[in-house]
Amino acid sequence: MRIFVALDIPEEIRERLREYIERVRPLAPDAPWVRPESLHVTLKFIGEAKDALVEEVKGVLKQIKAQPFAVEFKDVGFFPSHKSGRVFWAGVQGGEALPKLASGIDQALQKIGIEAENRAYHPHLTLARAGTRSGAYQTFKQLPQGIKPEDHPHFGTMTAQEFFLYQSELMRGGAKYTKLERFPLHH
Repeated sequence: MRIFVALDIPEEIRERLREYIERVRPLAPDAPWVRPESLHVTLKFIGEAKDALVEEVKGVLKQIKAQPFAVEFKDVGFFPSHKSGRVFWAGVQGGEALPKLASGIDQALQKIGIEAENRAYHPHLTLARAGTRSGAYQTFKQLPQGIKPEDHPHFGTMTAQEFFLYQSELMRGGAKYTKLERFPLHH
């Protein structure tokens, strides 16, 4: 099964993201937009894992020590740049605590043979992608013109008190995510 580690997002923040997506979607109607209910803050993507490895991962994640911390969802932008964007994202800011948690998980999982991240951790929520179909890509290219860099939407702040091991199943119409286990953050 395909697995990853992530923070869940509270419903009120998800609702604000949903409203924002509905407002800007007409700028690029054919682009592949994410379903707001599937948004989460990825801490570590693991990928394919057999059942035995999944159990090992759970054992490792139980040992992670981190305090609860605030996570703010605000601002939007494009990767790699505003002019030639291929991904439209919403910003996720968790101070030093969020990258520290991601790094702690990454290092702990290396001990059981899971490959280390080779890129810096840039938390974000992907709202839409350029896609590969030419029609979708053409409409996506119009999106940066409608989104002003000075637009600073604020979607809310949550206190991260737990993280989850998720299973990802690729279905028609997008991925389905199932929580396999919850890991609380302690003081």
